[in-house]
This record gives sequence, structure tokens and C-alpha cells, in this order.
Amino acid sequence: MSAHQPPAAPSTGPEPDRIDTTRPHPARVYDWFLGGKDNYPVDEELGRQIAGLSPDTKRIARHNRWFMHRAMRWLAGEAGIRQFLDIGSGIPTEPNLHQVVRSTAPDARVVYVDNDPIVLAHAEALLSGTPDGATAYLDADVREPEKILRLAADVIDFDRPVALSLVALLHFIGDGDGDGHGAGRSEGAYALVERLVERLPAGSFLVLSQLTGDFDPESVEKGVASYAAGGVTLVPRSRRGVGRFFEGLEVVEPGLVQVVDWHPELSLGDLPVETRPVPIYGAVARKP
Repeated sequence: MSAHQPPAAPSTGPEPDRIDTTRPHPARVYDWFLGGKDNYPVDEELGRQIAGLSPDTKRIARHNRWFMHRAMRWLAGEAGIRQFLDIGSGIPTEPNLHQVVRSTAPDARVVYVDNDPIVLAHAEALLSGTPDGATAYLDADVREPEKILRLAADVIDFDRPVALSLVALLHFIGDGDGDGHGAGRSEGAYALVERLVERLPAGSFLVLSQLTGDFDPESVEKGVASYAAGGVTLVPRSRRGVGRFFEGLEVVEPGLVQVVDWHPELSLGDLPVETRPVPIYGAVARKP
């Protein structure tokens, strides 16, 4: 694969009847939390229910997004990574991953993956390549790791290090994943991460953030119930449970922490001073 391969062609838009506006979708609810406009009344309704249970929800969503920015800035700069696979990319919110990494590495290659048709409708916004880089969008579910890896190989060279981003995604995948969504695989979140990581070469990185009930279990459980009422699986995990995703990997400093505590010095602006927990764990780990 040439280092000067042209950017991937934009994906085709979804058929209108593929967008289900009767059920909330995590990507669209998250868009509402971030103040976006690409959501439907059913998504806003669920978002308002959750925000009513926990007024900190929008604050937490912003901190998760800022964690992604800092982690990608570190990977493109300090770690020298030039290939990024972002699964569960969500609706584009600027600056998006490719904009963050290309501010340091204009030749970075980025593949976004999501399974919501409204995200696909916005794929063109994700596909602004550079003369030396490439960007692509795959319409796929995280429960389809073989499909993702096969299609991503058109842009990413899996003989060279890759940063795998699973940010705020795995709390929508059960441990046994018998929820019937996506491709219907029976394997759970841990097995899916293991399958993806085992295909990455040495020197690759896993970036992951995950909701936890460690700090405010009552509010989080109410959120789980609200998502369940909307037909969406939500699985908070303890710090130990999140740590399982990184088994066999070398977790970089400062380790597995609340996302607000992961290299705050890498923020391009001043992060708000927090006196309350941010109930999302995050970490970056290298495959030896």
C-alpha cells in the first residue's frame, strides 16, 4: 500500500427507511448530550430522562470527549502513531479524531466505524483526506470484528502499528452479549476486544473509556434502567472490570483513571476544576 494512496471515496448515504426514529440510538443520544443537532425526539427524550436523573450527564459526556482529544494528541505526538481505527465513532463533532491527529501528523490514516445510518449520512464530513493521508468510513457493528478488519485493510496496513479507539462504546456491549442487537454474535465485550487486539501488530495501542458505577451507583443504575426502557443495553463496569480489557497490554502512565485525570496537561484549553467524580474510566495501553 503506497504511502501516497489517495483518500478513500466517501461512503454512500443510507436509505431513508434505514433510520429508525422510533427507538433511541446511543450515537444520537450522545450527540444530544454534546449539544448536537443530529438526533431525533426519541433520542432527546431519553437524553432528558437521563439528565434528569443525573444533572452531571452533559458534563461527563464533555469530559469523555476531551479525553479522546488528549489521548489522540498523545498517540500522534509522543507515540508516533500514524494509523487509527475508531470503532463506535458516533456523529461527527468538531474537532473530530482525524482533525486532532492531523494537527500533529498530516499523513495519518483514519478509519471510522459505526452502525447508525445517521452517522453514515454524515460520513462525508469524516472523509476529508490529505495528500499523504486517507480517511474512510465503514458501516459496521463492533460485533463484526472480522468484517471491520477486512474492510479497514483497504486503508490501514496491519503490519504497522495501529491505535484502536473504543471510546465510550463497550458499556453498550454486555459481557455475554445476548441482547440481540447488531450482527447477533454471542460473544461479549471482552471477547470482542481480545479478537480485535490480537490482530494488531506489536507497538499498537488500545484507547478505551467505559462508564462505571463505582462513584454513584444509584444514579448509574437509574440510567441503566432508562436505557433499557428505550431498548438499549448499558453495562457499567468496576475499575477491575475495565482493567480486564487491558490484560496482556502495557498501560501507559497515569494508568487506568477517571478520564478527567488522564494527562490534563495535554488539553489545548483549561479543563474545568472538578470536585465531583467523572464516572468514566479511561486508559491507553501498548501491545508489546
